[in-house]
Amino acid sequence: DEAAKSMQLSLRWARRSRDAFDAQANPNALFGIVQGGMYEALRDDSLAGLVDIGFDGFAIGGLSVGEPKEDMQRILAHTAPRLPAGKPRYLMGVGTPEDLVEAVGRGIDMFDCVMPTRNARNGWLFTRFGDLKIKNARHRNDPAPLDPTCTCTTCRNFSRAYLHHLHRTGEILGAMLNTVHNLHYYQALMAQMRSAIAEGEFAAFVRRFHDERQRSAQV
Repeated sequence: DEAAKSMQLSLRWARRSRDAFDAQANPNALFGIVQGGMYEALRDDSLAGLVDIGFDGFAIGGLSVGEPKEDMQRILAHTAPRLPAGKPRYLMGVGTPEDLVEAVGRGIDMFDCVMPTRNARNGWLFTRFGDLKIKNARHRNDPAPLDPTCTCTTCRNFSRAYLHHLHRTGEILGAMLNTVHNLHYYQALMAQMRSAIAEGEFAAFVRRFHDERQRSAQV
């Protein structure tokens, strides 16, 4: 089975990486990456091997690479609770704001994803009240900010109309301002989730998040 062979190969590389890392007395943290495709049993074997090697944190890899959303959520739901307690949990390559909220609810701590910057370059903005496509004609004369609740430099200083103009004319400033906003949105979202967890209000936050995001999605 190719998936099993690939998982075992990843474990061998993990062992070599751990040995090389330790030989350098490196003060940084080294993460093991749980692989195994869409197979729960292979994910379990991969995690067991990584725990045996010993890592400072654990990542879930091989998701958000084109598989159906249902498969990603299934593997995440299976794998996340099995990660060692007390060590950072990192979900690689994910994802949309909804993906982040779902994953945090399953115990994930860390993420990386190109979506905020890539979408910004294409005029796709994330806001508290849904996603916004700045190229659409409806924004041509709109004096409002992208998100009236956002405190980023873009929202405090520039209108949708101006950002629409920058995007339609291909000005690099448009991509820069869009990127500032999207990154600020993601950072604020994570901060809000940390606060909600600390206050014991995460379930209420999730309900409010989905309600607000669905108000005017894809505008």
